Amino acid sequence: MPPTAPLAQAAAEHAQRCARAAASLRASEGAVRLRKSGSNLFRDRGPAPRQRLDLRDFDHLLAVDPDGAWVEAEAGMSYEALVDALLPLGLVPTVVPQLKGITVGGAVAGVGIEASAFRHGLVHDGLLAVELLLADGERVRCTPDNEHAALFRGFPNSYGTLGYALALRLRVRPARPFVTIEHRRFQHPQAFWAAMAQACQDPRLDYVDGVVFGPNCTVLTLAWQVDKVPYRSDYRGAAIYYRSLLKQRFDHLRLRDWLWRWDTDWFWCSKRFGAENPWVRRLLGPRWLGSRTYQRWMRWASRLGINHAGAWWRGRQAESVIQDVDIPIEQADEFLGFLLREVGLLPIWVCPLVEPPNAAGPWPLYPLQPGRLYLNFGFWGVVEHLQPQAPGALNRRIEAQTLQAGGLKSLYSESHFARERFAQLYGGAAYADLKARYDPRQRLPDLYSKCVLRC
Repeated sequence: MPPTAPLAQAAAEHAQRCARAAASLRASEGAVRLRKSGSNLFRDRGPAPRQRLDLRDFDHLLAVDPDGAWVEAEAGMSYEALVDALLPLGLVPTVVPQLKGITVGGAVAGVGIEASAFRHGLVHDGLLAVELLLADGERVRCTPDNEHAALFRGFPNSYGTLGYALALRLRVRPARPFVTIEHRRFQHPQAFWAAMAQACQDPRLDYVDGVVFGPNCTVLTLAWQVDKVPYRSDYRGAAIYYRSLLKQRFDHLRLRDWLWRWDTDWFWCSKRFGAENPWVRRLLGPRWLGSRTYQRWMRWASRLGINHAGAWWRGRQAESVIQDVDIPIEQADEFLGFLLREVGLLPIWVCPLVEPPNAAGPWPLYPLQPGRLYLNFGFWGVVEHLQPQAPGALNRRIEAQTLQAGGLKSLYSESHFARERFAQLYGGAAYADLKARYDPRQRLPDLYSKCVLRC
């Protein structure tokens, strides 16, 4: 079967957008920064007088090939739009990040994960090709086996510092209309880890993740796609998904609602804005309940200095802790003990991941061990210190504990690594070679400057 998208028109319009973007970049001078309407990053950037490259109209579907099991989309297309385009065709991306506004390019240039990662890895493990706009205005298409193979493998976790994605080709898989869910509750973390490892070997499962509610309360969630269900729950309005984990053993959702189950309440971060209150939820309605709204509110609060004002009035020092870290499962118990003892943020999301054998890696800028089972710990909130602390003190301890456990942390949020240690962790030698080849004039910030120095 040939690709189903209107290829001739889509390809021609894409080429026109690419030509305009390349011309804009070539006509500019000096350092470049991407113009964005929104962002899923959680690190403030310092002011920098850079040329702003506008790629916001790169949000179109380009091609779908069901037989080849791939989709090609422009980098600015949101996963919400991509899912809506694929589900009527009976397809779904192998890994769908949890928040609707995450873009196809952003999930690869950063690190995207979801409950299918135990089978399909991170988002970039499903990458088949990427078209990039380099800092000098040149367009290159990178695949695992062409002359730009090194750039293909170096693009994941590069955060736009090697070039800007214009289009990406990703793996897809068949989709069934519904999902059946089982929640298993455990009192002891050791039993939770063992059950999670066993679930990752179960061929009938499509999704595995879990939540730590406390030192003696964890919930393992198992889910699989089905054609029919006896009923359908709905967590887009009054009902709150994460609370259902403690109330129900089995549940059923439409596949689309399952994919966005965490978005309505931004996992559980909506409670920071009072959005778990029934009256607030009714006022907002399904249209405004979601991560896009809360991110907008969070950025307003940050600019106005509201986020930490309450702690200041109580005579405490507040520190934002928004982190996702990948820890080998053998170290999970010790790492959880550290989180409960020194961080104290609950709940904690836990998502297993394994780099699959069909991935086109290795990925030098995010070097996990192929075939090894890691657990992603996601913990997000504000910690209040009773005694004055150096800026970022707790986040620095989290980084140190992550490295001690043999893990790796995502760079979408606050980081404090020394430059030499950062290079050791995130493919410094390979990155330097790519930077010298593809951005010799240093028009784009380097990865350390962007992710640690916030330039």
